[in-house]
Amino acid sequence: MTETGVERLDPPMVADEAAMLAAWLDFHRKTLAVKCAGLTAEQLKQRSVAPSSLSLLGLVRHLAEVEHYWYQVVLLGGDTTTLYCETDQDGDFNEADAADPQEAFATWRRQIELAEQAVAGLPLETVGRRQRRGEDVTLRWIQVHMIEEYARHNGHADLLREAVDGTTGE
Repeated sequence: MTETGVERLDPPMVADEAAMLAAWLDFHRKTLAVKCAGLTAEQLKQRSVAPSSLSLLGLVRHLAEVEHYWYQVVLLGGDTTTLYCETDQDGDFNEADAADPQEAFATWRRQIELAEQAVAGLPLETVGRRQRRGEDVTLRWIQVHMIEEYARHNGHADLLREAVDGTTGE
């Protein structure tokens, strides 16, 4: 454990493809947790720059939504109901001011658990389907996309955290 309470391990330099992708995704998931650690609800809700609705809490809600979509809906073919975006396609960000951080973090952690259960033992060639677009997508593509999604948003989280309290770092 670190001073943030999050144990984040560097991905291995040598591993098979599935293990490597899972390790990088885990690293980036935990990086977001590190960026949010120790902040108050108000600090988590602090927005970047007007008119943007970007906040650390919005990122947590957004990534819960993304985890749900790619693993439960696309990979497993589950219900297309969204977590935060039923009435506003950007509700994950736009409605973060009124959101409960404990609920958002619990939902995000639960979606990660469900995603990890979904991929357990599946070959990277496993195909899911984007129903609205009618496109097939492999688990390999989903894993790479999720690493990219987290890496991009962790860059946002870096800047947001620095604006909140001056904390910088990996």
